[in-house]
Amino acid sequence: MRHWGRGIVNPIARAATWAGVTPDSVTFGGFVMTVVVGYLLSRGYVQVAGGMLIVASFFDAIDGAMARMGNRATRFGAFLDSTLDRFSEAATFLGILIYFHGQGATTQIVLTYLALVGSLMVSYTRARAEGLGVPIRGGFLTRAERVVLLIIFLLLNQLSLALWVLAPLTILTVLQRVWIMRRATWDDRRPD
Repeated sequence: MRHWGRGIVNPIARAATWAGVTPDSVTFGGFVMTVVVGYLLSRGYVQVAGGMLIVASFFDAIDGAMARMGNRATRFGAFLDSTLDRFSEAATFLGILIYFHGQGATTQIVLTYLALVGSLMVSYTRARAEGLGVPIRGGFLTRAERVVLLIIFLLLNQLSLALWVLAPLTILTVLQRVWIMRRATWDDRRPD
């Protein structure tokens, strides 16, 4: 998907860089759009939220391309991007939570909570492992896959089904990353 998307993202990133737009402002713009996605979800506009999430996802791809193209990649920019990505996921799931709370749908509320915690923990396990010097890439449901799945389910107006898929698979991805970390550090503190 990333390879296919470059044909769309790179020309937009070039134009934005030429126009003097900063990668950090694009990052922030994408975050604001996901807050709007959360609001739309809270009001039950599921398919409209799916369309808006597509646009927000392009912003998320464009900021990184801009930073690389304009030789403006910074550690702060990477940190800001990752931080706002977590807030974006939280805003999206908060909108879903509010929507199902209004319907008194306890099962969907629990699934929303599990999907949110799982999503945040997938990112945390990678960041923590990398902080300890162990790179962890991939997994069953990285952020890109979570966003694509969520977009598909929203466009199909299948919000409950999205939660039934996202909740267990995000938790499974966390466990997968814990296992990867365990294997990578198996020989810690063992005598030679």
